[in-house]
Amino acid sequence: MQSDLYNLAPALELMGVGLIVAGIPFFWFWRKHRHEGDARRLQALTGLTLLLTFELVLVGAFTRLTDSGLGCPDWPGCYGSASPLGAAQHIEAAQSAMPTGPVTFGKAWIEMVHRYMATGVGVMILTLAIWTWRVWRRDRAHAVHPLWPMFTLVWVCLQGAFGALTVTMKLFPAIVTLHLLMAIGLLVLLSLQAVRYAGWRSIALPAGLRRLLWLALGLLLVQTALGGWVSTNYAVLACRDFPTCQGQWWPRMDWQGFALWRALGHTADGQALPFEALTAIHWVHRNMAWPVLLVLGWTGWRLRAIEGLARQGRALLALLGLQLVTGLSNVVLGWPLLAAVLHTGGASALAVVLVWSLALSRASAVTMSSPARSGGCVPNESSRPAA
Repeated sequence: MQSDLYNLAPALELMGVGLIVAGIPFFWFWRKHRHEGDARRLQALTGLTLLLTFELVLVGAFTRLTDSGLGCPDWPGCYGSASPLGAAQHIEAAQSAMPTGPVTFGKAWIEMVHRYMATGVGVMILTLAIWTWRVWRRDRAHAVHPLWPMFTLVWVCLQGAFGALTVTMKLFPAIVTLHLLMAIGLLVLLSLQAVRYAGWRSIALPAGLRRLLWLALGLLLVQTALGGWVSTNYAVLACRDFPTCQGQWWPRMDWQGFALWRALGHTADGQALPFEALTAIHWVHRNMAWPVLLVLGWTGWRLRAIEGLARQGRALLALLGLQLVTGLSNVVLGWPLLAAVLHTGGASALAVVLVWSLALSRASAVTMSSPARSGGCVPNESSRPAA
């Protein structure tokens, strides 16, 4: 059954659901931190928003990997309703016509839960922006500059727009991949703000190690984009053996798979995408993984010896191990759902740890008593969180 791509009728109801979704963790946060100062509470709220955003990334991966991205084929609701309950007649008709198609009751609920969580995260970021502005006007020493959370608010609105395009453009691979990358960008923005509340400390690093951190982050983002391209084009099972692909080190490949502006399953000129194109997508991502593993592994190993960054170094090595295990599991075990979701989560966590390390370090030593270099938000000792 056809549905309008955009139907704003349930928008107010969805906003209400978003308030409820955000209200539950916010109520817990307020009770836990109600007796603390502004800096502590803003830091805690930023950390809570970061955690909820990370969970949203995992739910988004689950939505994509269960083929639920079109479970409700309109936006922002489901057949013009705020939940699949109100769209039962439409969903039942679509499911009867195509029992294994994109629209089923299960997929509709998965898609709408993702949208509810996204709305809740948006409410949390809006709250963070307003509260930061109010605190910053009273006491600029205890809040990040309000442009940070305001930019984050704009970013999450753009992320919502890409979420809408994901549905209305029928899982267009370039849009879905950008949606994933923007989700990681949102994690990065929130991570930077969380680190600034922790004091924006400056740990002196050799210039070579700082450059290595930047190289590791750049390679990770490229590899994440390639992984998103594999997932959005459903190319994971193009190579089912390891370390070879289809029994060969250099299988037959068609580079049309890397044409960016094309519909799912089609070439840029509208023809069916050949299997060799999926092979090329998978093969490039797999082989890019080796330099990424080497650079990130060496970065984590070196960070272990740096006072103040040893925890980040151990986290990098542990997450790399997770990525290796889940990546291999996706190939040799036929793309198990848990491994695929964890693979996306691991990439997101790696980005957070690398940004965390960069934010805490400098190529030259800066004393802890230098608030002028802290971006306007080094807390005093009474408000600095305990290590």
